Amino acid sequence: MFGRLGAPEIILILVVIVLLFGAKKLPDMARSLGRSARILKSEAKAMKEESRTSTPAPAEEQPPAPRVIQAAPGDVTSSRPVSEPTDTTKR
Repeated sequence: MFGRLGAPEIILILVVIVLLFGAKKLPDMARSLGRSARILKSEAKAMKEESRTSTPAPAEEQPPAPRVIQAAPGDVTSSRPVSEPTDTTKR
């Protein structure tokens, strides 16, 4: 009963969304959703590369280089350095 959505149901859902958010806000919402997806994808890729290239820690520790996250290619206004938490505990 609830598992199948036909064309009339999808059209009704889209009409309700347009009525709730307004036609002017929908492109902005879609744009910000795309930026968020790109950031998530780039962070996941960076984490995979970091785990792949990580080696056992040498005797002397070096401070990590700051990373920069870009929301979109060529969008320099949203680039910002990321401050990562540091481990302050001594072993």
